[in-house]
Amino acid sequence: MECLIFDLDDTLYPLSSGISVSCANNILEFMVERLHIPAEEALPLKRRLYKAHGTSMAGLVSLGYTFDFDEFHQFVHGRLPYDVLCPDLALRSLLLSLPHRKLVFTNADRIHAEKVLSRLGVQDCFERVICFETFNKKGCANIVCKPSLEAFQRALSIAGVDPSRTLFFDDSLRNIEVARLTGLRAVLVGQSVRGMPCIETVHDLKNALPILWQTIEEEDVVDELMLKLSDELMHNPSEETRAVSSEVISVAAS
Repeated sequence: MECLIFDLDDTLYPLSSGISVSCANNILEFMVERLHIPAEEALPLKRRLYKAHGTSMAGLVSLGYTFDFDEFHQFVHGRLPYDVLCPDLALRSLLLSLPHRKLVFTNADRIHAEKVLSRLGVQDCFERVICFETFNKKGCANIVCKPSLEAFQRALSIAGVDPSRTLFFDDSLRNIEVARLTGLRAVLVGQSVRGMPCIETVHDLKNALPILWQTIEEEDVVDELMLKLSDELMHNPSEETRAVSSEVISVAAS
């Protein structure tokens, strides 16, 4: 195992923080106030766009709405209650103890990512943050983001990692499904799905995957342990899990 890639929101910190709910509400306000979408149409449209494109922002751009990307991020993320996130010493200690390259891969903008990592006190635990600006320039006609296969392929290329020797953690089932298409070993965080490697929180890594702390050089042994890793997580998921829909959005969504 050479590299660990983590999603940011609702992966490195819990969904219960309320950040995601605030973010969703801010997106709706942006759609109504800045794009003049009728209030009664905003929520169903937002849901459709998220399902089809991975983010509401990508969906709005695909429909032809034009707006400044920085303004969108400032409106959506600039008013988030970041004070609910506190330094997580346990997470920091765990990340620093892992003998691997560690990266963050998020659809959010860099400012948001830096604020979250700083609030958690783990900004120096990661080699690199792959975020919105990594793939998307101001005013681009099509936004590249998870769960598109292109986003994963470009992220792996930029990071220079071997997907077969990389473990990816995300709270989104469809992101996990697409990640696996690239050859990534993937673990779903915060949910339990039959046949899928799962953990309740990143904090569970030490107990769930102690082999990550083993120093192994032989390629065949690494491959064997990676198969064992997936098998153990699929057959022994965390007891404290949340149910998820059995419907998986098409991995071709972009």
